[in-house]
Amino acid sequence: MTTDHAPAGQAAPAAPVEPAAPASFVVHIPDAELEPEPLATEQIVSGTPEVTGKVLWESADGRQLRGIWQITPGVVTDTEANELFVVVSGRATIEVEGGDVLEVGPGDAAVLREGDRTTWTVHETLRKAYHISL
Repeated sequence: MTTDHAPAGQAAPAAPVEPAAPASFVVHIPDAELEPEPLATEQIVSGTPEVTGKVLWESADGRQLRGIWQITPGVVTDTEANELFVVVSGRATIEVEGGDVLEVGPGDAAVLREGDRTTWTVHETLRKAYHISL
């Protein structure tokens, strides 16, 4: 039997199967390869910060994200999601508009509230593991 997708006498190639996200996994965060993430020009206050990241897991409804995020030194503004993160490396000062000033470094866990307007002063390239609820 021949098909439109295979030469005569050969079986058609199997359709690619999308692997399901593993229920449990491990990632060595310091060595994980990250992809560039655009940073809007209006967010940059000073310096030339660059952002990279990688989503490791996303819920079926897209409202829960877990991943790795990194930013190089500079000052940027952001409006936060509901986030828990742990700093793996680097240091930053996070000023929450109308609230606290958070100093974060390796081993620190921090929580940001949805809607918080923040200014990040990144002193050393910062890498974090995060969980975001949208």
